[in-house]
Amino acid sequence: MTELRRVTRTRRGADVAAVLGALASAAALTGLLFDQIAPFSGVVAFIAIAYPIFLGLYALLVSLDDNALAVRDKLASAVVHSLAFLALAALLTIVAYPIIMGFDALGHLNFFTEDMADAGTLDPLDLGGVLHAAVGTLEQISIALVITVPMGLTCAVFLNETRGWFTRLVRTVVEAMTALPSIVAGLFVYASLILVVGFERSGFAAGCAISVMMLPIMIRAADVVLRLVPSSLKEASFALGVGQWRTAWHVTLPTARSGLTTSVLLATARGIGETSPVLITAGFTPFLNWNPFAGSQVSLPLATYQLVTSSEPTMKERGFGAAAVLMGLVLVLFVLARVVGGRGPGEQSARRARRRERQSQSHLRRIQAVQGVS
Repeated sequence: MTELRRVTRTRRGADVAAVLGALASAAALTGLLFDQIAPFSGVVAFIAIAYPIFLGLYALLVSLDDNALAVRDKLASAVVHSLAFLALAALLTIVAYPIIMGFDALGHLNFFTEDMADAGTLDPLDLGGVLHAAVGTLEQISIALVITVPMGLTCAVFLNETRGWFTRLVRTVVEAMTALPSIVAGLFVYASLILVVGFERSGFAAGCAISVMMLPIMIRAADVVLRLVPSSLKEASFALGVGQWRTAWHVTLPTARSGLTTSVLLATARGIGETSPVLITAGFTPFLNWNPFAGSQVSLPLATYQLVTSSEPTMKERGFGAAAVLMGLVLVLFVLARVVGGRGPGEQSARRARRRERQSQSHLRRIQAVQGVS
């Protein structure tokens, strides 16, 4: 008697045929509904109607060969996979749309090397660019990171290493600030730095306003990451006679380095796309300003908003091109952050390994000197 091999694959040809048949039938029925029966229109409405029809037809086709338990399992799998596909399609659409709409502007070299000082609303794409906005974004986000990263890490370590009513108060304030409207942060910096202290509207003021938005995100994410550090590592450090500060600096923070990098990325993503704080604290200018401490300075999100709202097609194309440049800039910053701080807890760079070796040799000589004296 010939032994039959058992099929262990979770995906069968009948399942693929059921999915394709349900998709084709749902698209056909929805198209008939849009064209002949109901006055619907738009891609979103088409997907919203076709999706439940697809699920119903897929469940019907699967029920012809399987029992009720298998139907529920495959239907749940179809829901999960289809939602993941829709999310991926939405992400690709969001990324591709500005690139497609601003492709003509991105094809000109002057778009990356010039500002908008000599370009008017009716000028062609051969004139003007977004260099002034790119420089403003880099300087403002750099100022914001210089302020946010040390303050955020210090506050996160404080929340993780201490207990008491003040710690609970700080954590409550941080969680409340995560929902702070961006325009409120801009008005706060405008009132405190510009009106009270006397600073002029500049890129530095915009960086301070952006840091107000980034700080609670940074603290909250870093606090969660530091809580994941195993307590056994801290206890081992304390058992060796190391103080709380050195334990936090040499054990807790290096162990959570990769997660802390993620918290910095999350804060950067929150701050680099802000528009209203920059408009309130730095104003708007078509000129290139390298000095973030004097004069108005624009950013890529603000330039995108100003250009896209124009009625001229060339200005709209410049706006979509500025949005594409912003996405590329964010991608470069994220890759650099991952390269610099994305190593695991046990991984060290060659420079850091040599530094640790020199420190170990210095400690060994000091211990030997103490033992020789005794």
